[in-house]
Amino acid sequence: MRILALETSCDETAAAVVENGRRILSNVVASQMEHHARFGGIYPEVASRQHVLSIDGVVAQALAQAQVETVADLDALAVTCGPGLVGSLMVGVNAAKGISLTSGLPLIGVNHLAGHIHSLWLEADGAVGCPAADLAWPMVILIVSGGHTDLVLMQDCGQVRVLGGTLDDAAGEAFDKVARVLGLGFPGGPAIQKTAERRAGTFALPYPLQHDEEHRFAFSFSGLKTAMLHQARAAGLKTEDASAQLPTQTIRDLAASFQAQAASILLDRMETAAQAFDAASVGLCGGVSANAWLRAEALRRFAQLGIPLRIPPLALCTDNAAMIGAAAFRQWHSAPPADEGLELDVYARMPLSGPSSGT
Repeated sequence: MRILALETSCDETAAAVVENGRRILSNVVASQMEHHARFGGIYPEVASRQHVLSIDGVVAQALAQAQVETVADLDALAVTCGPGLVGSLMVGVNAAKGISLTSGLPLIGVNHLAGHIHSLWLEADGAVGCPAADLAWPMVILIVSGGHTDLVLMQDCGQVRVLGGTLDDAAGEAFDKVARVLGLGFPGGPAIQKTAERRAGTFALPYPLQHDEEHRFAFSFSGLKTAMLHQARAAGLKTEDASAQLPTQTIRDLAASFQAQAASILLDRMETAAQAFDAASVGLCGGVSANAWLRAEALRRFAQLGIPLRIPPLALCTDNAAMIGAAAFRQWHSAPPADEGLELDVYARMPLSGPSSGT
């Protein structure tokens, strides 16, 4: 089964052709990063306009790379319908509706977070940890990205239970805000990783919810972000541009301290859940899972525990359409096929389990 998938939930315009939920025939992503860098974050109206400008070309490129002559040669269409920026989602969903209407192909709406989960099963070079074939149930998965930090338990491919999420900022948001304080630019994740390279960090930072049993599977990064601002001020920061006021060595140590503490918080929660539910395997996915420090620490920890871990290759950690095609395939085959067609809507918020969740 070959599926053309579209993804426009935030600031990447993406299209892919995926075969049987595993094999990537094409995966094209048009980034908008340069358009948003000057704002220090994603500007929703700009994102929507760029999707409109890019979507036709991205789809055409994906079809060409997959050697698909006409859309009618495929078996189905899939598109992210939430959660995300409503304006951005509408571009992708309306494009998919148009393709579905003209080709007669069924249209599958997919939850963006389910896409990140199913990126773990895609066949691609660069994945780390165990082969996808070694993933077994029950499975604990940490989805960590710019807008989402969620810890989930999968009993099998059709049963997902959300164990906990963020109570305030998502991890990726915290990386962006800390990078802004340190004057490192946008996006924050890659900037902090580069600045903190080969450093362990020397600044003491708080560990939110560390001893809170009620929230043992939840996350909080607001206090950590604020503590970073206080540490920077104590080091001499007077405005929001540390790069103009603090020694390079201090900025590097601050970045390394934050990166190490954020990784510890994420992996501690993930490890706690894996042990609590006797996980047979674990997965780490989402944009922040591209962080080299986090990947290395995850591999070290779960190797010591003897629990198989899989992390997608870097290109499948950030937003892409191949993961949407993978989720759509499993969604189509795990329930009576449902062509949502022209009735498909978009949702700024969408629970991970339920209709259009892909789980």
